[in-house]
Amino acid sequence: PKSIVLIGVSRKEGSLGKKFLDALLRMNFNGEIFIINPKANEINGIPCYPSLSELEQKPDLAVILLPHQYVLDSLKELGEAGIKNVVVISSGFKEIGGEGIEREKQLIKIANQYQMTLIGPNCMGIFNTDPKIRLNGTFSPILPKAGHVAYISQSGALAVAILELTAQTDLGFSVFVSTGNKALVGEPEVLEFLKEDVNTNVVT
Repeated sequence: PKSIVLIGVSRKEGSLGKKFLDALLRMNFNGEIFIINPKANEINGIPCYPSLSELEQKPDLAVILLPHQYVLDSLKELGEAGIKNVVVISSGFKEIGGEGIEREKQLIKIANQYQMTLIGPNCMGIFNTDPKIRLNGTFSPILPKAGHVAYISQSGALAVAILELTAQTDLGFSVFVSTGNKALVGEPEVLEFLKEDVNTNVVT
């Protein structure tokens, strides 16, 4: 993506959204960052907008970091705004069973209605170390090293452990995807995306 909008970022240190924004900035994302937060004027020097309708352009990628009870409405708003690529970090879906299963069905229905590509929910996020992109779209405290291995993991906890281990070596990554609940995007779709990249080795 050349631009990204974050939904669910606050000023509160230690919060999921703040960790995500800090990680994004540490890797010096080579694109524009927008934040939707009606209660703040700016966070980390980045202007906040009260709603998607106030944005001056349509971002390439949206990341939802809201509590689960707000995710469906946020996703619908993104669809109505014509934003097609979404990562849902938020948990509280089929992984908790019961009402979470129904909530995820509604998530899938909305994403399909607006023809979205959706990663998650309940995932750690994605990163791309290409110097032209430099996207750390995760809340990992470990800054990924650039390299030629693409890593796909359902488990965010395992992914963090792998990043911690490789931080002590020379192994670097090109692309990382945490698929989470795989509501729409799983390993086959990610491999399809990567298959033409001859400089990438894939570990699943």
